[in-house]
Amino acid sequence: MTSIKVKFRSSSVADKEGMLYFQVIHERVVKQFASGYNLYRDEWDNRTSQVRILSPDENRRRYLSDIKRKLQRDIARLKCIVGGFERRDSLYTSDMVVSVFQNQNGENYLFGFMRDLIFRAGQLGKESSRENYETTLRSFMKFRRGEDLLLDEINSDLMVDYEVWLRQNGVSMNTSSFYMRNLRSVYNKAVEKKLVFQMNPFRHVYTGIDKTVKRAVSLKTIRQLCELDFSRNPKLEYVRDLFMFSFYTRGMAFVDMAYLRKSDLKQGILTYRRRKTGQLLCIRWEECMQKIIHKYEIKESIYLLPIIKDEEMERKQYKNASHLVNLRLKKIGEMLGLSIPLTMYVARHAWASIAKSKNIPISVISEGMGHDSEMTTRIYLASLDTAVIDKANNLIIKSVFKE
Repeated sequence: MTSIKVKFRSSSVADKEGMLYFQVIHERVVKQFASGYNLYRDEWDNRTSQVRILSPDENRRRYLSDIKRKLQRDIARLKCIVGGFERRDSLYTSDMVVSVFQNQNGENYLFGFMRDLIFRAGQLGKESSRENYETTLRSFMKFRRGEDLLLDEINSDLMVDYEVWLRQNGVSMNTSSFYMRNLRSVYNKAVEKKLVFQMNPFRHVYTGIDKTVKRAVSLKTIRQLCELDFSRNPKLEYVRDLFMFSFYTRGMAFVDMAYLRKSDLKQGILTYRRRKTGQLLCIRWEECMQKIIHKYEIKESIYLLPIIKDEEMERKQYKNASHLVNLRLKKIGEMLGLSIPLTMYVARHAWASIAKSKNIPISVISEGMGHDSEMTTRIYLASLDTAVIDKANNLIIKSVFKE
């Protein structure tokens, strides 16, 4: 068994602060090392090994409170190191415990480890992962009030506390789950690198996907949207046409639309790879799609749609456009008196909903949209004939223009 204590050593100089030091005892071998924290004799309680905050001076009280907090953190770190050795059934000494404590670098801390993952994701061009980790890190740092922690300190109690904090701050279940899943991914990467022992700290928090409010609109609404006259408002006409393009292309995600290149369209087939899943999709080119492209085509651009104009600023332009397009679509939705906000994502939901109402098999819908969650369908149908999907899409498009 290992004992960890904090001791106080008075200064040999009168009226000068003494120092606190740690004492690690393992198998009767004692290892002592300085904590780096200094205080006066009457500010330390030997009996309880606690900092005593007695000073009436507010600055001194803050200083002592900070030492008290840091001592608790350092003791927790030492206990985590000992626990790591013991969980691995490793032979260790008190010297080894102190050595690990004193040589722990940024990689052993959550914030440092996550920043490294964020940097690497950026280098690999994984912008979505980079942004997800950045968003999660900002949230967790706010919860921790900026105080980093060792990877070994991540446990189920901490994650439950974080989940409670998120709920108290009005965060939805899906957003809370998003943060937890990202943190779990980070933690598992640390386990793979043998920086931490797997303790399953996320077993008591919600990491699923809650049912969301219905975001599909009816075929009647799609027809109304298609027929709206925006000749006097080209900005609204543009976002309406982008919405319809998404619908015509089996609910293509806006991010995929933004990155489409003219070279992706060959011999009447539009081919692209979903940025979310990496799945390759092929769509038969239809006249209604061409009309939209013809209306907004920039001849000197490499992109099929004018969402991105500068190749060196792709991600920034896509993000800005996404925000602006959804903002204007909501205005159109209000004009139509819709009960739900009209966004680009509604086009995807609408295509799936209308396809289902046309008795198109779920397996065809799933394949057509590039889903990766229809596991049962994929077991029974390893792949579907693209012609079947194109026929389904053609049937839906014809429904829009049908009198």
